[in-house]
Amino acid sequence: MLRWGSQALRRFSTGRVYFKNKLKLALIGQSLFGQEVYSHLRKEGHRVVGVFTVPDKDGKADPLALAAEKDGTPVFKLPKWRVKGKTIKEVAEAYRSVGADLNVLPFCTQFIPMDIIDSPKHGSIIYHPSILPRHRGASAINWTLIMGDKKAGFSVFWADDGLDTGPILLQRSCDVEPNDTVDALYNRFLFPEGIKAMVEAVQLIADGKAPRIPQPEEGATYEGIQKKENAEISWDQSAEVLHNWIRGHDKVPGAWTEINGQMVTFYGSTLLNSSVPPGEPLEIKGAKKPGLVTKNGLVLFGNDGKALMVRNLQFEDGKMIPASQYFSAGETSVVELTAEEVKVAETIKVIWAGILSNVPIIEDSTDFFKSGASSMDVARLVEEIRQKCGGLQLQNEDVYMATKFEDFIQKVVRKLRGEDQEAELVVDYVSKEVNEMMVKMPYQCFINGQFTDADDGKTYDTINPTDGSTICKVSYASLADVDKAVAAAKDAFENGEWGRMNARERGRLMYRLADLLEENQEELATIEALDSGAVYTLALKTHIGMSVQTFRYFAGWCDKIQGSTIPINQARPNRNLTFTKKEPLGVCAIIIPWNYPLMMLAWKSAACLAAGNTLVLKPAQVTPLTALKFAELSVKAGFPKGVINIIPGSGGIAGQRLSEHPDIRKLGFTGSTPIGKQIMKSCAVSNLKKVSLELGGKSPLIIFNDCELEKAVRMGMGAVFFNKGENCIAAGRLFVEESIHDEFVTRVVEEIKKMKIGDPLDRSTDHGPQNHKAHLEKLLQYCETGVKEGATLVYGGRQVQRPGFFMEPTVFTDVEDHMYLAKEESFGPIMVISKFQNGDIDGVLQRANNTEYGLASGVFTRDINKAMYVSEKLEAGTVFINTYNKTDVAAPFGGVKQSGFGKDLGEEALNEYLKTKTVTLEY
Repeated sequence: MLRWGSQALRRFSTGRVYFKNKLKLALIGQSLFGQEVYSHLRKEGHRVVGVFTVPDKDGKADPLALAAEKDGTPVFKLPKWRVKGKTIKEVAEAYRSVGADLNVLPFCTQFIPMDIIDSPKHGSIIYHPSILPRHRGASAINWTLIMGDKKAGFSVFWADDGLDTGPILLQRSCDVEPNDTVDALYNRFLFPEGIKAMVEAVQLIADGKAPRIPQPEEGATYEGIQKKENAEISWDQSAEVLHNWIRGHDKVPGAWTEINGQMVTFYGSTLLNSSVPPGEPLEIKGAKKPGLVTKNGLVLFGNDGKALMVRNLQFEDGKMIPASQYFSAGETSVVELTAEEVKVAETIKVIWAGILSNVPIIEDSTDFFKSGASSMDVARLVEEIRQKCGGLQLQNEDVYMATKFEDFIQKVVRKLRGEDQEAELVVDYVSKEVNEMMVKMPYQCFINGQFTDADDGKTYDTINPTDGSTICKVSYASLADVDKAVAAAKDAFENGEWGRMNARERGRLMYRLADLLEENQEELATIEALDSGAVYTLALKTHIGMSVQTFRYFAGWCDKIQGSTIPINQARPNRNLTFTKKEPLGVCAIIIPWNYPLMMLAWKSAACLAAGNTLVLKPAQVTPLTALKFAELSVKAGFPKGVINIIPGSGGIAGQRLSEHPDIRKLGFTGSTPIGKQIMKSCAVSNLKKVSLELGGKSPLIIFNDCELEKAVRMGMGAVFFNKGENCIAAGRLFVEESIHDEFVTRVVEEIKKMKIGDPLDRSTDHGPQNHKAHLEKLLQYCETGVKEGATLVYGGRQVQRPGFFMEPTVFTDVEDHMYLAKEESFGPIMVISKFQNGDIDGVLQRANNTEYGLASGVFTRDINKAMYVSEKLEAGTVFINTYNKTDVAAPFGGVKQSGFGKDLGEEALNEYLKTKTVTLEY
């Protein structure tokens, strides 16, 4: 979709001399550089007829777009120009509508198709920050420094179908100073002089004086430097070459080396022309001479005996320190100890020495586990510290997260000072006195451990279906919010505490969260009743109760996820060992429906977290509140920041972005089949992310005449009317054997008349409101269609005449196989009954399977042979025999055919959030 800027065009008199040798320009690009080129070209009298730039990022327009919009210049914000190598028709039409004489590309990160490049009568010119053909392609300024070029500069060239290979229009150069950085070169020369040159180039074209000088091929480089593994420092080189390598990779991706077994990245390099200051030696892997940690920075030496200095160091965990503080700060910033804290440290050192009896001296670098400590020693350490350090209470994970003595002391000191505590969670609740309690409901996005408004400040109303009133305004997540949530989850997985946590500690957090869900079950059930219309007693038992059970079940799986050893053919004389590992996928997205808001969250997120992933979850737009309450409880349980993120809002915006996001490795979805298909397509096109889908259903329930009729009536009603019919496995069609059909219908209607319809918070209510108004209207239309097609409306089919979205439990009979009611899911309290001939088992099976859905099914009969035969032939992911709706956290759940694939619950659900790695070694 194109986003159009202001269409107001300035009118000029073409008869004025002002327009002599001036052009109509289309600017294609972005950034401050693009903005300045745009402004200067307009000052020179050229007419910019259109600006083509990138979409807003995080809700903010690019500087070029801002300037153009302010001037009333047409602005087109295009995410891309082509699909599968072909120009997007809508984009091409938008471009050609401006009628440009020349395309000017001052700073363009997008691929512009050649039919656009060649469209104007003067073609297109591009700015490139190197003296072409030197350093074609990406990272030109970086390579200028890395290669030690004595000259830097830029080129303005005519675009062709190569990569920066078109004829040169003009070039400018400058000297490269010994300590120039990428930023220094850009700010001193490439930016200011580049703007002037672009304006000059346009005027040369307008005056018909622009040259076209063919480029030679010799000397061109195309490499990008964006991969970290390519930035490792090779030490057997001169100081100048080392300096060029480091400054050329600063700030991205950063030149690095290995120090004390970990990757350390260097920033802020300068050649050292004065005498080397005194310092403490630092061994560096691969360097022939140790570095020196001095008061000014880390001094490094080349193979020519000359030196350079770097100012800053960054460690693998992302922490950056001044290089001068390497030994005083180590890998983390160090707090100075008070006299009392020194005494505590000495006491702890004695405790360590008692446990690590094989270590002569406990030093700052002594590692608890590498020195031979076991898990039993962890418990001993924690208990001895509690006894000997004034009751100081540590957790086992405190030891696992700080295994070196100096780090452990720092952790203890911060705990003593209270500095290790996470910042208190700030929650701006909406509070309501309801159900004889004060319910406190978060309503903002939950991203990186904090509740926050949507990036653009948008909100929407969430409605109480009992009376149609607004419960509160909820943050409406934008694309920027989705990207922030994914970034937080990615950082938590790759760099945070969660990724380093052992499986049992992960399980302990999940058990703690399950306990908190149980402790707050009354409040959660009340919120569920308010937000989704669930009957409170059902919400308490099922919506919340099963959520608690799910988290406890998967918490127990955390330390039981195992691979296997595999005997493979030996290659003599060597032997081989092959084994598999089950590993987390990374960032997972979860999109859940509105019928069981908290339970669907639990079914998917518990397996996801148990496997070690981080998650971004989008609740249904109409039922976000228990998910946000869950987020609050996850903080109380101790989940690290970024592990769980909740983004309420639109499926079309937030949900679609999740399915397209390149940093998400798995998406779990429960919802409709059409949306599931769209999600699957987006997941495939984006990055082939793993997908599991639990989609629509039209579950058949076959009731034979040899059943226990009273039970069949009771269970059949539950199969349809449970949770107001808003149940993914609800019996979408009942097949009742002819000889008991009429009696079955009579008994069902008698029981329906006894059902109490009303306020879901009333403990005597059997049947609450439908989830939201649009769904109620859809159900009423469903009933109208059934009547029009000739089905018999035995009972109900109408809205209950009271405030809110209540519908009468409904029964249809005489439903034939071709009818809409027989084929389509209602997802509501509508019982659809079809008759089948006595004894026609295979016939009714054929009718039951005549659907593209295959989520659940059921059969009622006293004949075990018949039951097993029917269960074998039914095409469904679940078959209930003489029962219905009996799901359990240990039993896998999922569909076949267009009801989706993949499983929730049970051990199989873990596989949806794990990947298998095969490792083979030879010995």
